[in-house]
Amino acid sequence: MTPRFFIPCDAAAIAVDADRVAEALQVAAGARGVAIDIVRTGSRGLHWLEPLVEYATRDGRIGYGPVSPGDAAGVLDAALAGTSHPLCHGLTEALPFFAKQTRLTFARCGIVDPRSLEDYIAHGGYRGLAAALDAGPAATVAAVTESGLRGRGGAGFPTGIKWDTVAKAQGDRKYIVCNADEGDSGTFADRMIMEGDPFVLIEGMTIAAIAVGATYGYIYVRSEYPHAIAALEHALGEARRKGMLGAAIAGSSHGFDMEVRVGAGAYVCGEETALLDSLEGRRGVVRAKPPLPAHKGLFGYPTVINNVLSLASVPIILDKGAAFYRDFGMGRSRGTMPIQLAGNIRHPGLFEVGFGITLGELVDEIGGGTASGRQVRAVQVGGPLGAYFPRELFDTPFDYEAFAARDGLIGHGGIVVFDDSVDMARQARFAMEFCAVESCGKCTPCRVGSTRGVEVIDRVIAGEQRAANLAVLEDLCHTMKLGSLCALGGFTPYPVMSALTHFPEDFGVTPPSRQAAE
Repeated sequence: MTPRFFIPCDAAAIAVDADRVAEALQVAAGARGVAIDIVRTGSRGLHWLEPLVEYATRDGRIGYGPVSPGDAAGVLDAALAGTSHPLCHGLTEALPFFAKQTRLTFARCGIVDPRSLEDYIAHGGYRGLAAALDAGPAATVAAVTESGLRGRGGAGFPTGIKWDTVAKAQGDRKYIVCNADEGDSGTFADRMIMEGDPFVLIEGMTIAAIAVGATYGYIYVRSEYPHAIAALEHALGEARRKGMLGAAIAGSSHGFDMEVRVGAGAYVCGEETALLDSLEGRRGVVRAKPPLPAHKGLFGYPTVINNVLSLASVPIILDKGAAFYRDFGMGRSRGTMPIQLAGNIRHPGLFEVGFGITLGELVDEIGGGTASGRQVRAVQVGGPLGAYFPRELFDTPFDYEAFAARDGLIGHGGIVVFDDSVDMARQARFAMEFCAVESCGKCTPCRVGSTRGVEVIDRVIAGEQRAANLAVLEDLCHTMKLGSLCALGGFTPYPVMSALTHFPEDFGVTPPSRQAAE
């Protein structure tokens, strides 16, 4: 059998020379007169080891990383001879970071060739669609509802309820829209799926279409993801050629097709109604609700809008059953969550696990603490609008309700770590500035409130009438939280108030514990 190597074509791996490593490996093989196969996969999510080169053995894939082009020849020799090498980590799936995961949504990512529909099917692809076609629309909606799947992009709204609403809505046509406008800091799971396992997203959207009676779909991707766009376009072409999209999906009576639409990268277009405006060819501006998109969405028709991770979770639910998926997690947070570890952390990457793991376990045990070696001071969960949690809250389980109870949010599952050199007042200022820059401008609390917020925090940092300005800041946050039209203005107070609550000394305020001691 021809020796086979696996090297990611994921954007993160390419950024650290994965393409040149693949070329160097092929050149080294040619110089030795050895024929090898190099399969370009998605990333396994062990980003601190990228580029990760894997060699297929009888016992599994042996991983080497991070591999530079200059290392390629030595890695080739060691792999073929079965000898040791300084960059060898043994079986990839035995690494603690990988072995502790429960990979459902990302089961194939890093395993399959993302350009091959045959490879996808050989690894269990399209079994979920076959089950949905056998079960019919009503049973498919029921399965997604019973699984407990919730939106993986923000507030965690139950996916089955959204689908049921669209299925029952009246309309001459219906649409499926995938929100792939991944813009939160420290998040990359959507990109990894689109680049590493695009067919699972296509299958999930097709199942959604059958469930609600939709005939067309759109994947809305930001322009900063050229590799994902290319992977999706290729996958869509393959699916059409093999009869998995078009007039008669998999030989059934259901017809469904879709296309990729590229957005300009406006953060507010991650909000579902602003996204719809952009899809319709207008500037992305948040719409007032009602009507909900489920009743009157794209072009005025009933529309399902889910993000990538939600739709990519659907095939395994239909394949394995609602109970299988529901058995993972805790409380009302069922299934698994692909958690993205980023920032000042020793082991950055994607870690998929059932809901319930604590924040401390993720940062200290899985992530290995800070890359700088300094103490962890704060973590921000949920993107640039997520709350800052200090170490005292590291016992918080990764669960929608548990985070909400502590004035936080999970959002898209991104965790950004900061060491003890961070200035939390500056981080609070950044949140207001970010909101001011990204606001669509439709509502006053967001548009004006964020601009005034920057000014107030600047006065606090400068030491001008701190008590009075902090009172204004708190009042402003309360107004933005309750009065903003969408989550951009409504969630900006989370990082600001959490920074002020947990790190008052950075704002020139003596912490209550120190006041008591004095």
